[in-house]
Amino acid sequence: MIKEKHKAPIFKLSSTGKSYYSLNDSLGKYVVIYFYPKDDTPGCTTETIDFNKLLTDFKKLNCEVYGISKDNLVSHHKFKSKYQIKFSLLSDVEKEVLKKYKVWRKKKFMGREFMGIIRSTFLIDKKGVILKIWNNVKVRDHAKEVLNTLKIFQKT
Repeated sequence: MIKEKHKAPIFKLSSTGKSYYSLNDSLGKYVVIYFYPKDDTPGCTTETIDFNKLLTDFKKLNCEVYGISKDNLVSHHKFKSKYQIKFSLLSDVEKEVLKKYKVWRKKKFMGREFMGIIRSTFLIDKKGVILKIWNNVKVRDHAKEVLNTLKIFQKT
């Protein structure tokens, strides 16, 4: 079960940075992992650009940011290049990590049900423990809220 104050599930995925990224690579740092439905769609673009704008602030707090979707690396590289994204996007084509983090679920849209990614964000501490989970994220000001939450956790 994915819960706050529990260890985050470890994973290894293809990355737009180096060839692979593992959550173990970030031990000793804070990590923001946000799951989003699809590259270059309105909400996902806004969310990614917002995290990108605040990336320097996250880095000052010893925090890395990663976006994960089921898009392939070709799509991720186009998306990253188009909007000059400075952090790595991770590809989960097989949906293994999406399922581990319980963000691959049934969705409803315009009277139709289908499986898809529930927009979610996880804030993970230096030891790999989940500090905060946001489910069904509303994009507007979300990156700022995550940054402010990180600041609060660092003060305690």
